[in-house]
Amino acid sequence: MARFFSTIFLLLALAFVAEVSGSTNGDFYRPAGAEGSVPIQECPQKCDYRCSATKHREPCLKYCNICCQKCLCVPSGTYGHKEECPCYNNMKNSDGKSKCP
Repeated sequence: MARFFSTIFLLLALAFVAEVSGSTNGDFYRPAGAEGSVPIQECPQKCDYRCSATKHREPCLKYCNICCQKCLCVPSGTYGHKEECPCYNNMKNSDGKSKCP
């Protein structure tokens, strides 16, 4: 009988850990700014903030959204921090310059 209860306890504990970690559906935690951290429907909102401090708002929004939709990430802040998202950081335009703002 004691073995039965210890088995039940173990199964409940494992279910709790899986639920807390979010690993039951294959999703893994991604910190803000990391690749895959932004659902595609949130790209416009994230890019709106990313481009809020620039004078060149329209091109910033255009390229930020292109990069976000491909990388599913936008670096934190309004400038810099591109190392948070290597995909975003490594996208280049035809001149070899950074495509993503």
